[in-house]
Amino acid sequence: MNDLVKRHWTSFLGALLIVCAFVYLFKYTVDQGWITQQMKIGIGLLVGAGLAVGGIRLILSGRRIIGEITSGMGAAVLYTTVSFSGIYFALWDSMIVLLCMTAITVGLSLLAYRENLRILMNLALIGALVSPLVLRPENDQVFTLFVYLLVINIVYFVLSLRKSWTELRVVAFAGTWILYMVYFFHFDPVVTEVWSLPYRYATAAFLFYVLGLVISSWKNNLTFDGLNLYLNVANAVLFGLWSVILLDGLTSVAYPMAFTGVLYLALSYGVYRLMERRTGTPVLTFFLGGVFLLMLAASQAGKGLDIKPLISVYLWTIVAGFLLLAGQARKIDGLKAISLFVWFVVVLYWFVATWSTPRGIWFGVYLPFLNWGAVSWMVLAAFGFYYAAKVKLEALIESGNRALARMVAVVGHLIVGGLLSVQVNGVFDEYGLDKTIDRGLTLSVTWGLYALLLFLWGAYSRQRAFRWFGSAVLIIVAVKALLLDLAGEDTIFKVIVLLVLGVISLSISYINNKWRNDGGQPPHPPVESGPTSRQVE
Repeated sequence: MNDLVKRHWTSFLGALLIVCAFVYLFKYTVDQGWITQQMKIGIGLLVGAGLAVGGIRLILSGRRIIGEITSGMGAAVLYTTVSFSGIYFALWDSMIVLLCMTAITVGLSLLAYRENLRILMNLALIGALVSPLVLRPENDQVFTLFVYLLVINIVYFVLSLRKSWTELRVVAFAGTWILYMVYFFHFDPVVTEVWSLPYRYATAAFLFYVLGLVISSWKNNLTFDGLNLYLNVANAVLFGLWSVILLDGLTSVAYPMAFTGVLYLALSYGVYRLMERRTGTPVLTFFLGGVFLLMLAASQAGKGLDIKPLISVYLWTIVAGFLLLAGQARKIDGLKAISLFVWFVVVLYWFVATWSTPRGIWFGVYLPFLNWGAVSWMVLAAFGFYYAAKVKLEALIESGNRALARMVAVVGHLIVGGLLSVQVNGVFDEYGLDKTIDRGLTLSVTWGLYALLLFLWGAYSRQRAFRWFGSAVLIIVAVKALLLDLAGEDTIFKVIVLLVLGVISLSISYINNKWRNDGGQPPHPPVESGPTSRQVE
């Protein structure tokens, strides 16, 4: 394709300019009213056929390049005549346009296929796409244009596959989407329903190119990367942009995004099977593209509802889970890393959004740890602990994997702390306990017990990080209790809380001393199922 363009680009440009001049001549005579429309059609058919026949005679006489250019210009004039008759003026109905387009395109294709006339087909295709761009009607003849483009795309795609003329595929793809854009803004239709005609045409073009490009890759010795892959990505992007434009104010764009995401996930699996279960660039591109689109769709789910943050947390955690399972199954570090990133972002988002989000009460009554909000915390924590215990990145050395697992486990324990805090606050809010029990002191006791659990796990798993983490929590709790919780009126409850915190501190001291006296050995050998059992120092 590159050699063809380098050697003959001036020929293409010259032919394009001549075709444009002929098209504008058609348009100018219409404006001036010099000759009747029937006469224009007759002249166009005669000139086009004459150039085509003359070019073929030149080809047969040995002057191949000049003959191809002449025949290509003749085909472009014939396409212009059909465009003028069926699209610019509705002189021919859709069936006549279909028959004429089929006859011209099939005839050209058979000739080009037998004689290997590549330049002719490129010039004819350029003319076929330029004509509707110049001859834009005042009345809506979009269905006729749809039939016109359908014939062009089918025949030129088939010829592109059979002869490996990739530029035909590229020009047809680009020209079709450009024509769609030009005609949409030219007619400026009022879109009042989801399944409108403009959206139907966009969906049809999208699905046609998905199918055509996959078949093209399949026929080309299962080569799914390269140009076909780039066009597939561009096709999805264009369809997504038009979905945003056409569905604005009518429905959520999450639906077409989810549809496209599922379609590309299915394509990734199909390509994976065709490539004999090999994971290459096409499989990963389709898979990651599908996951990305599903993530975008998930971000739109529940829009306008108070529980949208809760819905988003569940959906994005599911996406992270699928990524992790795929990464574990195929041993792909990239998927594991993306999964961890998604999970971490969800955790940050939930720590910010949880305080103003409905709790998702079950059975009409609030029960601590038995509500959708609590379950979301538990799911996030379980994900982190599983990652810390079972996931290993091949690209990292052993010490790097230990550090990563330790960091993930610490975040998991932070999630547990968030769960405890939110559920305690929920009890006070739902049952109105602030009048009888001090909320701040209750939270201090809760966090003190949390610090004790951190120390227990740090001593058991021989990881100093958790003992440091527990120490930080205990210091914060002590400062809070002494400076904030003791302010105000004296009550017996404050005495009890201080005693409990003192017992917790002594228990932590006992655990530390016992660990040192045992010579640094854990009471039991680490087990693989623990949150960070493989990180033994």
